[in-house]
Amino acid sequence: MLGRRGEQLAARYLRARHGCNLLYRNFRAPRGGEVDLVCRDDDTLVFVEVKTRSSLDFGRPAQAVDAEKRALITRGALAWLRLLDNPDVFFRFDIVEVLVERGRPPRCRRLKNAFSLPTPYIY
Repeated sequence: MLGRRGEQLAARYLRARHGCNLLYRNFRAPRGGEVDLVCRDDDTLVFVEVKTRSSLDFGRPAQAVDAEKRALITRGALAWLRLLDNPDVFFRFDIVEVLVERGRPPRCRRLKNAFSLPTPYIY
């Protein structure tokens, strides 16, 4: 499946190119919400949405992360933060675009701080 392959490529890319430590894949919150990858980037917890495409015919992969998708990711991230003993940590939301075109090596691109939590928020 293209999405699963994209997540594997994104995890490797974040570790090799950006020094991130993968903590969890496909976190699903009990009351809704999901995060593709949860990583640690130095002292920051990073909630990563991975978007994989086989071409750019319909635009950049990150364009698919609309308000509804951001809300789903946010719910998942807030649920993760509630599970921590000390939720007072730095965190951010990144998007990793993965382009897997036939006959070409896969390409990844990280959009750091791609979006933020709507304010006010409670976790």
